[in-house]
Amino acid sequence: MRIALVSLAAVAAVAAASPAFANETRVEARTGVIWDGSDSDAVAGGAIGYDYDLNDKFFVGVEGSADKVLASNTRVSWGVGGRAGVKLTPATKLYAASTWQSKFTKYGNSAVGVGGGIQQDLGNKFYGKVEYKHLIVGDNTPDADLGLVGLGMKF
Repeated sequence: MRIALVSLAAVAAVAAASPAFANETRVEARTGVIWDGSDSDAVAGGAIGYDYDLNDKFFVGVEGSADKVLASNTRVSWGVGGRAGVKLTPATKLYAASTWQSKFTKYGNSAVGVGGGIQQDLGNKFYGKVEYKHLIVGDNTPDADLGLVGLGMKF
């Protein structure tokens, strides 16, 4: 959890010290698959975030999320984190991300997710994205991987 908090604090510090450009709030719905070495399940959820432009090429952002493994005996996993990346074109963002996720089950452990993704504008207000996260669980619980696709709106 310390890794996620330090990552989030670093993103916030850089964002606070940066000049404003075309900053944007984003809201998205997403779905995907979570798997460990022996099992896989579908996931559905959403996220809300805010991206800060550092200049015309680089950005950082913060994000809150809620995801649910679509299997019995699971619950919503709440997440908070950040991302940093580069604009490959004015409509395409490539980024690295880090999040802290609460437990997916009442007997599981919280996790730190590290990964990245690509986000593509679909017009002026909408975007699609593909994201991968490796969830580091700890406490002798197997790590997991999460692949997501999402559709969102920018404000």
